[in-house]
Amino acid sequence: MDPKAEIDKLTEELNEHCYRYYVLSDPIISDAEYDRLYRRLEELERRYPSFKRADSPTHRVGAPPLEGFKTVHHRVPMLSLSNAMDAREILEFDSQVRRKIPPEEKLQYTVEDKFDGVAVSLLYVDGVLELGATRGDGFKGEEITENVRTIKSIPLRLRGGRFDGTEIEVRGEVLFLKESFEALNEERIKKGEPPFANPRNAASGSLRQLDSSITAARPLTFYAYGIGAISGIKLPETYWELTSWLKEWGFNLSENLSLVEGIDKAVEIYNAASQARHSLPYEVDGLVIKVNSFRLRDALGFRERSPRWAVAAKFPPVEEITTLKEIRLQVGRTGAITPVAILEPIDIGGVTVSRATLHNEDEIRRKGIKIGDRVVVRRQGDVIPAVIAVVESQRDGSEKEFIFPKECPSCLSKLYREEGEAAYRCLNPLCPAKLEARIAHFCSRGGADIEGLGEKIIRLFVKEGLVKKTADLYRLKEDDLSKLPGLGEQSAKNLISAIDKSRTIRLSSFIFALGIRHVGSRTAKALAAQYKTLDALLSARKEDLESIPDIGSETAEEIVKFFSDPAERENINEMLEAGVKIVEEGSFQKGRLE
Repeated sequence: MDPKAEIDKLTEELNEHCYRYYVLSDPIISDAEYDRLYRRLEELERRYPSFKRADSPTHRVGAPPLEGFKTVHHRVPMLSLSNAMDAREILEFDSQVRRKIPPEEKLQYTVEDKFDGVAVSLLYVDGVLELGATRGDGFKGEEITENVRTIKSIPLRLRGGRFDGTEIEVRGEVLFLKESFEALNEERIKKGEPPFANPRNAASGSLRQLDSSITAARPLTFYAYGIGAISGIKLPETYWELTSWLKEWGFNLSENLSLVEGIDKAVEIYNAASQARHSLPYEVDGLVIKVNSFRLRDALGFRERSPRWAVAAKFPPVEEITTLKEIRLQVGRTGAITPVAILEPIDIGGVTVSRATLHNEDEIRRKGIKIGDRVVVRRQGDVIPAVIAVVESQRDGSEKEFIFPKECPSCLSKLYREEGEAAYRCLNPLCPAKLEARIAHFCSRGGADIEGLGEKIIRLFVKEGLVKKTADLYRLKEDDLSKLPGLGEQSAKNLISAIDKSRTIRLSSFIFALGIRHVGSRTAKALAAQYKTLDALLSARKEDLESIPDIGSETAEEIVKFFSDPAERENINEMLEAGVKIVEEGSFQKGRLE
């Protein structure tokens, strides 16, 4: 047979067997026969590399390691979903939908699992996988094309039709099946490597490997749940029809996918699923309820960060009992002191929990918490686990009262508690722990999003005196970093590259990154939408700020106070002089997925 024809035949045959094995769970040949065909294809591709196809299954073993991840700007933002925490809030979602559509409209919903994995985007051009990207902050993520190519349940070429002249962005979740996750951890323990805490962290870490052969060695899977940007093909009228297309194209779908008339049936499915969630082969933390009609979705539109036509119906929180071994104090970026419970590690809903917040001194006293107590710990979704009660019946008299310290655990400065506030604060502007927390906040995903700059490295920077304020990050050199203990030339190069990448930043992200007291992501976006530029915000008056929805007198006062501080103004000016460029909100949303 002609070599090109044989390569084409083997590629299509092996992709079909891969689909039957990893998506349909219905193989029709033995592993040995698959391996024989695969080896023959590898041999031919080595001899005739120009005939190797973009959808060849040999791409799944990984590619040469990358130096870093490229930034991808999503043509259609990958928005998050608003939450419904119980059946009552699901009904309220339905009421909000109905208020915005004509009363005679027939309203159908789809219901599917809310996977607890990593959201990714897959771009197919002419039916062939061309680009994979993480969700990131919803507007920009990281390119992980070589990594997603290694996931065997992701088709390298769409099945079931002709796709010439099309661009189709499929969105879904990368995750570990429970069984695969347990096997992976067993293997890591045998090798003397630390086990992953939970499937979600394992999936995230596996996707963010610069060496895709590491990703290839981990049994990840993919479930599709929607479409992003699309051209050259007309969408069907409903999401339910689209799920048939996704299945035909070769994707896994939620095992609990349903179409219902009206919200009552959706609530019934939610109640049943919350009891049966642990029987699923993958981790879920709720259901997603969506309006089925695309026409009605267009009419309903979007909020700032989420669509009005969908809701994430979260399952009730999971609670377990464990022992509180110790209470440590954590210093936040504003100097707030938070007591943290150090727990006997306990599995809560598939996640190993060893720390939980105790909020403040008043909460410790109100709940009567003592060191050594058996306590009830609650975890729900992404919320930090919390100690919600003491199991007093299990006390044996060995428990010890916790006396809240009067000095900062980091700099030993006296702690202060303002009237009407629950938290003690360290007011020392040179407190190392405050500086570390502030830099960590600046570098976080909602802020400057500096990849690889974690707590340990930040602590090292502060200890060595390299960073005394956030502006110092943009003055670091490779030579400065490569000499630090634990950091080699490549690590230093990667960090400098990540810092350089963060020099262009949206106004809302920059405002959030500054760490102004009471200013979270939502308030930062409101300020950016109102003032458009940093210069305009710097001169904002308290009374003007108070006119913005959701910004009260206390928050307005903190904003004015922050921007009136000469040290803060100097830090901002130094960042701008170091090349930080603040762009308008829309800038990251334009353009294709590239």
